[in-house]
Amino acid sequence: MSGAEAPRTGGQILVAQLLAQGVERVTCVPGESYLAVLDALHDAAIDVITCRQEGGAAMMAEAYGKMTGRPGICFVTRGPGATNASCGVHVAMQDSTPMILFVGQVAREMREREAFQELDYRAVFGTMCKWATEIDTADRIPEMVSRAFRVAMQGRPGPVVIALPEDMLVEMASVADAPRVEPAVAAPAAADIEALGEHLRAARKPLVILGGSGWDEAAVDAMAGFAERWSLPVCTSFRRADRFRWDHPCYAGDLGIGPNPHLSAMVREADLLLLVGGRMSEMPSNSYELLDIPVPRQKLIHVHPGAEELGRVYAPVLAIQAAPRSFAPALAALSPDATPSWAEATAAAHASYLDFSGQARTLPGDFQYGEVLRWLNERLPADTLLCNGAGNFAGWMHRHWRFRQLGTQLAPTSGSMGYGVPAAVMAARHKPGSTAIAIAGDGDFLMNGQEFATAVQHGIPAIIVVIDNGMYGTIRMHQERDYPGRISATRLTNPDFAAYARAFGGHGETVRRTEEFAPAFERALASGKPAILHCFLDPRARSVGRDMPEGQPL
Repeated sequence: MSGAEAPRTGGQILVAQLLAQGVERVTCVPGESYLAVLDALHDAAIDVITCRQEGGAAMMAEAYGKMTGRPGICFVTRGPGATNASCGVHVAMQDSTPMILFVGQVAREMREREAFQELDYRAVFGTMCKWATEIDTADRIPEMVSRAFRVAMQGRPGPVVIALPEDMLVEMASVADAPRVEPAVAAPAAADIEALGEHLRAARKPLVILGGSGWDEAAVDAMAGFAERWSLPVCTSFRRADRFRWDHPCYAGDLGIGPNPHLSAMVREADLLLLVGGRMSEMPSNSYELLDIPVPRQKLIHVHPGAEELGRVYAPVLAIQAAPRSFAPALAALSPDATPSWAEATAAAHASYLDFSGQARTLPGDFQYGEVLRWLNERLPADTLLCNGAGNFAGWMHRHWRFRQLGTQLAPTSGSMGYGVPAAVMAARHKPGSTAIAIAGDGDFLMNGQEFATAVQHGIPAIIVVIDNGMYGTIRMHQERDYPGRISATRLTNPDFAAYARAFGGHGETVRRTEEFAPAFERALASGKPAILHCFLDPRARSVGRDMPEGQPL
């Protein structure tokens, strides 16, 4: 049936649009406000992942958008369902991830009476997404959904929120399905590439910074080839370390929380910065201290798919509106006239990265977290998907994990806690042949730990490594710095997380000593079940924070 041949309910029309756009799976917490959509999904060839809380559902959808470059789809009900999901929308916005959140809405005749769980979604989400709208009639569903996919993917990618009045979803309409949307991709002009080459040839201390979204394998390979031809030092932005292979001789590390002091010095001393895809926001810029605003002391060439981002914070000497996947291949036209003068400095930067990332100090207690990360990195294949939320535990990961493939780092640049567990559930579902791991702090895990039940229900074998130090570690770290001896509101009393896993029907083990981790992990993998490894980290162990001394050993 073409869609124009017979009338369908709004719910059926909506699901038909998802199929037309190639949607493979959706996440949801069911609600009576969109029963017509749930009914239409019953017979559709779409994997429906039933979640336990809307925040987890939205973060799963965001993780799908990170992995695929097409919008992750999430359905939630009105009022508290939508506000619970807002944390995932915020991640998608700050992380530039395509995502569409569909929200059940009160019936049209009840609007503006403050009906049961009614919200004005344009007002609530207006500053948190690229577009917030409401569909008033069923015959406009194809138009609005098609536009939503385009908005979510074009320019700087991001989230869209669409409210669905309950009565509209049961309204009958005869309307054709919209065709699949392929986003327009901004590409660099030949003159831009020529100008970039001129700036490079005049530089003495250049540095490339890779970040943002819109990458593909061809772009990563092209950027690696460009860096090698020019002997350019390349670093990655906060939680975007999978944009460049760690073992490439030009890799200088990642700019995040507590970066290598050598790398921070390179940014400060550079005479030319080539920023590709990213925004150089608060975390990678060390609270906006590495680059002056509005005019950086370094010459800045900024490449970004969204015109609105070019010059918004930093004034570039050359602004190039282009997506990474179109910009990087265009660099094949550039070759140096001779061996660049900075080649030795690039080799030194890579050596400094290897030294900084490879050595972890001995921590208090019997569990050596850095050694565990090193073992995992050596044991697991290159396509392992590493997921995390936010917390003091993440500093070790950023320093010691060595990424080898694009799309294997699923972490929020927005710094949201509770992201790792739902992201790992989605990663394991979407890439069933790969290993998906979430590393979570004890406080971080309980933000969305209920999605472990989702993993068990759907048979998704994600492995969750809980690093338990009995506190909100990042806040305690800053508390001890600013208010020494006055611990307030940061202590945590935790359950037995291994027993928690077993209670749901998963695999759970307790790890108190470093040597217990490897066999426990192997048993978790062999179980074929969702698993939790409850690891105890001495509370005296601390990572490095944004405002702590750079390079403080972990």
